[in-house]
Amino acid sequence: MSAEAKHYDVIRKPLITEKTTMASENGAVVFEVAIDSNKPQIKEAVEAVFGVKVKAVNTTITKGKVKRFRGQLGTRKDVKKAYVTLEEGNTIDVSTGL
Repeated sequence: MSAEAKHYDVIRKPLITEKTTMASENGAVVFEVAIDSNKPQIKEAVEAVFGVKVKAVNTTITKGKVKRFRGQLGTRKDVKKAYVTLEEGNTIDVSTGL
């Protein structure tokens, strides 16, 4: 597996919500990441894929909700989010495609 493919396995997709838009005003970008990834892996992947300098990485795990589907109980999967703070002068435009 190439290093490039490894980075794309860590970063799943950017998240665009009201909360993440407010975070982007402070130089932070939010990504959905692999549940088993850690902060150094996320930092390395973002720097390699987007060519920016990362200042800090904060992560959060949102537990999947229990939902009903056709009367059956099911559980949505857990989601890990990474709030990536960039160094001054670095930006990532997530509103356009890669």
